[in-house]
Amino acid sequence: MSGLFRPDSVSQLSPSSLGRRSFLRYAGLAGAAVGGAGVLAACGSSSSGGGNGSSADGSKYGTVAVQLSWLKNIEFAGEYFADSKGYYKDAGFGSVNLIAGGAASTSVEAGLGTGKIWIGMSAPQTTAPAVLEGLAAKIVGTTYQKNPFCIVSSAAKPIKTPQDMKGRKIGVQDTNQLIFNALLTANGMTPSDVTIVPAQFDPTPLANGEVDGWVSYATNEPITLASKGFQNVNFLFADYGLPLVAETLTVSQKTIDSERDKLKAFLMAEVKGWKDAVASSEESARLAVEVYGKDQRLELKEQTMEAAAQNGLVVSADSKVNGLFSMTDDLIAQNITALGKAKIDIKADKLFDLSVLKEMFAEHPELKG
Repeated sequence: MSGLFRPDSVSQLSPSSLGRRSFLRYAGLAGAAVGGAGVLAACGSSSSGGGNGSSADGSKYGTVAVQLSWLKNIEFAGEYFADSKGYYKDAGFGSVNLIAGGAASTSVEAGLGTGKIWIGMSAPQTTAPAVLEGLAAKIVGTTYQKNPFCIVSSAAKPIKTPQDMKGRKIGVQDTNQLIFNALLTANGMTPSDVTIVPAQFDPTPLANGEVDGWVSYATNEPITLASKGFQNVNFLFADYGLPLVAETLTVSQKTIDSERDKLKAFLMAEVKGWKDAVASSEESARLAVEVYGKDQRLELKEQTMEAAAQNGLVVSADSKVNGLFSMTDDLIAQNITALGKAKIDIKADKLFDLSVLKEMFAEHPELKG
């Protein structure tokens, strides 16, 4: 399928489909925390609102700034529902400012460190190093029960397991190098077992046969490539020794300590929004394409397919019992072990605190189902 994507014409893919993301941005965390303040401030209000009293706008909790982990595409369908259907307002918020992330933005951890955001969507492998460097923050829930990181390859020359990568060329983005090396470690392999080809986020080299495999998101590039006629297969990192969660809700420790009711109210609205998102891939896609991500030139069909794919990561057997965003003790332990394979050593209680979410579900058990 050589020539399917012209190397000089990235525009054949929508902006939010150009591969995925730099989850591992913590290397420049200190600098980002200093330089990112203006970026976040320029995006809109960053006020966290009043604690548990009345705010200036008359609402209980005022306005909060929420940083998304990426551009406004289907990945944040639950937040779109929570906003558009008034769940945030019902929970006591005057407004919730959804700030787009992306390659040019600062990390969620940097935003929390400067106080420019109140909560953000991140990942364990990003938050843990920041915590180890002194950031007082914790993960209080997770949107994805399974991390979507995968290796995608041509269906004509499939790579179905880590062992199949041996001797093959794999496109790896610089920011995903650490997590890729962790995949190798988890499967008894080393970087010398494969040929690592430095890559950006546009999967053109895979479509043109320049590499055999590509680090991507299972909910993104495989669907985008297939829609352009490039048949492909993929395997999840999570199924081969790296069961990390993703799109984790991360807040500062002071929020957990002093704004517990406010955080609980936010989580309630989030759960309601994501229950709606899971129930309707079509409406999720419409909100992404026509409303919240209308400036991203998203394609409705692709976004609908991606919404259906991500639902399989949002809902699990455990979340059906314990509620969306929840994590069992076993899943937390698996994440700590997986982080160790990425040479990130941290204790579970230093990174995770699911107590507020558990309290919310105890008070609203009807939201579990």
